[in-house]
Amino acid sequence: MTPRSAQTYALTVLGWLVARDDLLELFVGSTGSTLESMKENAQEAGFLVSVLDFLMMDDQWVLDCCYDTNLDPNNMRLARLALPGGEEMHWT
Repeated sequence: MTPRSAQTYALTVLGWLVARDDLLELFVGSTGSTLESMKENAQEAGFLVSVLDFLMMDDQWVLDCCYDTNLDPNNMRLARLALPGGEEMHWT
């Protein structure tokens, strides 16, 4: 997955998240984001990584999002890895 396709994938996930009041409230509460800061940061790779990380905390959220948006759930992790700053951390 290219960084550009990963960004498109993550923006689709963000759009889905914003439309889900229940999850949006959880996201805002856990990240300290506001709707204004979300709009401002929507093109920032680090913010998009945090959106994908949040959604990947629950398998059902991933499946619901991908079902509703016709995204491949197997690509969510790949999208995260392809975004700048989304590389896996190695704590060795």
